[in-house]
Amino acid sequence: MESQTVKRKRGRKPKVREYYEGSAGGKRGAGAGEGDGGGMRERARSGQQQPVDDSYSRWKNVVPVIYDWLANHNLVWPSLSCRWGPQIEAGNNKNRQRLYLSEQGFYGAPLVYLVFGCQTDGTVPNTLVIANCEIVKPRVAAAEYISAFNEEARSPFVKKHKTILHPGEVNRIRELPQSNRIVATHTDCPEVFIWDIEAQPNRHAVLGAAVSRPDLILTGHQDNAEFALAMCPAEPFVLSGGKDKSVVLWSIQDHISTLATDSEATKSPGSSGSIIKSNSNPSDGNDRPADSPSIGPRGIFHGHEDTVEDVQFCPSRSEFCSVGDDSCLILWDARVGFSPVIKVEKAHNADLHCVDWNPHDQNFILTGSADNSVCMFDRRNLTSGGIGMPVHKFEDHKAAVLCVQWSPDKSSVFGSSAEDGLLNIWDHQLVGKKKEGGPRTPTSASGLFFKHAGHRDKVVDFHWNSSDPWTVVSVSDDCDVSGGGGTLQIWRMSDMIYRDEEAVLAELRNFKAHVADCPSWKQ
Repeated sequence: MESQTVKRKRGRKPKVREYYEGSAGGKRGAGAGEGDGGGMRERARSGQQQPVDDSYSRWKNVVPVIYDWLANHNLVWPSLSCRWGPQIEAGNNKNRQRLYLSEQGFYGAPLVYLVFGCQTDGTVPNTLVIANCEIVKPRVAAAEYISAFNEEARSPFVKKHKTILHPGEVNRIRELPQSNRIVATHTDCPEVFIWDIEAQPNRHAVLGAAVSRPDLILTGHQDNAEFALAMCPAEPFVLSGGKDKSVVLWSIQDHISTLATDSEATKSPGSSGSIIKSNSNPSDGNDRPADSPSIGPRGIFHGHEDTVEDVQFCPSRSEFCSVGDDSCLILWDARVGFSPVIKVEKAHNADLHCVDWNPHDQNFILTGSADNSVCMFDRRNLTSGGIGMPVHKFEDHKAAVLCVQWSPDKSSVFGSSAEDGLLNIWDHQLVGKKKEGGPRTPTSASGLFFKHAGHRDKVVDFHWNSSDPWTVVSVSDDCDVSGGGGTLQIWRMSDMIYRDEEAVLAELRNFKAHVADCPSWKQ
């Protein structure tokens, strides 16, 4: 009989306990904080680690040349999501900013470890950590320091601020634009959890500890909703998709306190006040998520024929889009009903994993797929049914694309990360343009102008920093190359890569003239 193929959950490694079942005799000991990584790290260092790819070695050699700043933070276990929070302090040489991550441990595992959205066997709670990150300003970091990082070390630029014990593994983290203290999380259940990160007490992930109680639970899915999650930039709306093939829309406004004496609830968008009706006792360590207040959806939208993998709002309208394992890209409008406005039946030749809507030009939508490509669609040219005709198909990745995101700094620039371990930066305005005077590179993908090759395995998530131009945080799952764990990197490419070519050449000529006139060089 032909065996059935079980569909792999994208970007997800097996549960920790399942992983250990395949390593008979592997050491499970090691106490918290010892830093040796236990059995998996020991096996990796004893010669079972796969050799580092040559491309990674070549990349590390040129780090001081192509990066303005880079920080490497080792993770002991796989990670699924990373997000920037608000900037909290501006300094002369560096700024301090929130970064959402998680700290987690489990009974019998090698360590208590710092991760992003990782898994445990359920003995010790998964945790959502609010960290403070120091962002070095442009043209401040020395080249020698940038290139001297250790892959096995944790970065001094990332400091834990608060821990929330999360009910289930954290698959996705999204921040609410209308309040810098509200985040939403996805886990392996039908609900979406809403957290007021300032009101939540600081907790410790110890054996047997009860999970924190969410400030609000959004209900409406009939099956697990694991990855597809988005927050509306214009209003406090939350959007989710799941295995029930539906897209669900909520408004946090439905839960905002109407008490006239509650001044915090009436603060303007972007303020530090909470827009969530506060609980009298957020968590005393004995609560259950079921004890949290909950609200139902504003609407449930049907049109997909398989799992919805990602969703995104139009930047300034009541429209949104979704993609799924049915290879469809669907556009919706909550004002006209619960059926698709436009349904592109064959946007790619495989499952669609991710989607993003251009915040600068609302006509352009990006999709990433298991067919290793990224497509850019113009909504003005979309029609329902048949095969989608993208403006351009960007092809360079050698494995499934897991995340796409437009740059907040230039309307034509976007990034894409994939299971091939690369995070590519593209500019669609460069498509079809031939560079004059330079060497011919016939194998170079059209529109591709930068490759971040600092990760040694699949890059499961990344996020542009809207508060610090051209700065990116990215995270990879390194189990296949290092026996376990992941890598978090915060980086900014050199501005000489993306600036106008004439301006860069003029700066280099001025620098050459300055060096030539320097007295120390003269005989």
